[in-house]
Amino acid sequence: MGRLSGKRAIITGAGSGIGRASTLLFAAEGARVLAVDKVAEAAAETARMAGSAGEPVLSTAADAATESEVAACVEQAVSELGGLDIIYANAGISGGVTPLLDQSVESWTEILRVNLIGPFLAIKHAAPVMMRQQTGGSIICTASLAGMRGGGSTASYAASKAGVISLVQNASHNLMGTNIRVNAICPGLIETGMTRTLFERARERRTEGRIGHLNPLQRAGQPQEIAGMALFLASDEASYVNGQAIAVDGGHGSGLPFHRWRP
Repeated sequence: MGRLSGKRAIITGAGSGIGRASTLLFAAEGARVLAVDKVAEAAAETARMAGSAGEPVLSTAADAATESEVAACVEQAVSELGGLDIIYANAGISGGVTPLLDQSVESWTEILRVNLIGPFLAIKHAAPVMMRQQTGGSIICTASLAGMRGGGSTASYAASKAGVISLVQNASHNLMGTNIRVNAICPGLIETGMTRTLFERARERRTEGRIGHLNPLQRAGQPQEIAGMALFLASDEASYVNGQAIAVDGGHGSGLPFHRWRP
C-alpha cells in the first residue's frame, strides 16, 4: 500500500519544478491527483509522466490566484476524483531581482496575488469540502526560507512568503476541531525554473560548486527533496503536525552565514 493510497489531491504549479515532482511522487504513492498549472500543456505533460509510474493523473489549466478558477478545480476534484483529502498550494512567482526602491505597486500586487492570495483561495475552497466529508484533510502551502529570514530575496517575494507562513498559522486555528491540518514548506535554494538563470550563469562561469555553499550541506536542493516533505505532510504520518512552517534548506536558516577558515 502506498503512503497516500485512497487519497484525493490537488497540486497547483504542477507543470514544473516542485509541483511536478510532488505530483509524480503523490501518484507513485497511491494518490489520485488533479495536476493544475496555468499552462495546460505543462500540466498535461506532468499527468502523462505520472501515469506511467503510478495512479492516473488528471490535469487542468487554471490560474491558482483567480477565485472562480480555484473553485472550479475543487469542484472538478470532487466530481472526478470523488472527493478531496489534500491540496498543495504550490504555485508561485519570484518577482525578479529589482531593488526595493525601484519596485512598482503593480509588481507587488501581482506577487501578493499569486503567492499569498492563491494559498488563501486554496484554503477557502478546499476546507469546506474536507469539513463536509468529516474525515479531515491536509492543506500544504509553499512558503520560503526568504519568508523566515531577511536578505535572501527581493522584499516583495519575501513579504509574500512571510504572509503564507502567517496564513497557515492562523488557518490552523480557524479550522480548530475539523481535523484539517494546514502547514507550510519553506524551501531554501532549489533548482527549478524560477532559479534556472542563477544556475545557468554559475555553470557558464564554472562556479556551480559555490551554489548553496553557505548552508551546512554546501549544495542546492532538488525539487524531489521538497516533494518528499510534501508527501510526509500529506500523509497520515504527519497527523499531529499542524500550523507549522518547516524549512527544507540544507540547514541554511539554522544559523548565521559564515566563512569556514581552513589552514
